[in-house]
Amino acid sequence: MRVRMRMASRRLVTFAALALLVLPAADAAPGRAPTDKDDTFLTAEMGGVFDLEAGECFTDPAHSAVLGQVTVLYTPCEDGADNQVYGFVTAPDGTFDRARLAAFAWETCERGFTTYWPGEAARDLDFYPVLPTAATWAFGDQDVMCVAYRPTGEFTESLLPLR
Repeated sequence: MRVRMRMASRRLVTFAALALLVLPAADAAPGRAPTDKDDTFLTAEMGGVFDLEAGECFTDPAHSAVLGQVTVLYTPCEDGADNQVYGFVTAPDGTFDRARLAAFAWETCERGFTTYWPGEAARDLDFYPVLPTAATWAFGDQDVMCVAYRPTGEFTESLLPLR
């Protein structure tokens, strides 16, 4: 009898421990883990980046079997998007200096971000800049693309506030 009680106790403890591990996952919001995007997440050399315009939504980078490369794709915001372009800024002339360019990009994109989404409006959002690379800079690309996203996953409407 004691052996059965111990076995039952062990099963109960094992079940309880398993439940503690599984229940938080079952209770979590559907989707993916929060994503932190920085100025290396996308570059101007990635497929599809040069096709994007201000206000447009697009996917996170993924390999395209059709294109044979990692690319981002325009997608209507309403169809579920990962990112939205909220502006472009032109970097000052000069030689390519990635550190200086990144500092400029973060500062100017942050200024635009806090203008569009002041205070609580930015609660569930974040931003990142897409920088020119040394190669695209050499061809005259000085544009920094400013992108908003929801770290917890996709959105299904434009993130841009109505004005």
